[in-house]
Amino acid sequence: MRPKDVVKAWVEAFNRGDPDEMAGFYADDAVNHQVTREPVVGRAAIREMFAQDFAEAEMVCIAENIFEDGDWAILEWRDPLGLRGCGFFQIRNDRIIFPARVLGQAVVPQTTWLALGVNGPSRETR
Repeated sequence: MRPKDVVKAWVEAFNRGDPDEMAGFYADDAVNHQVTREPVVGRAAIREMFAQDFAEAEMVCIAENIFEDGDWAILEWRDPLGLRGCGFFQIRNDRIIFPARVLGQAVVPQTTWLALGVNGPSRETR
């Protein structure tokens, strides 16, 4: 599957709210980076993260755009309450190995951009 197709399927599964299905998208050694928590390492821990998140709140992801570049897909999303953000997904062998989510208005440290393999925006454009 193309990275874009993996992320489209991920969004559909996310909206079903099944942590087992969500875990199936991730490589065994995936590292999930979130704005609001420490990195979550490994498929089992990512499954537990989704189980907790789905138990705490009803979440809906509305994909506005999905872009693809090589083994990366970028998801621009919103929810029905107006929260917006982007997700960056590195895909290998049809599995997510490096996901990172950025919420709207969040400040993304330069180290995050470097981890994504890019220099990030210049100070003038932030």
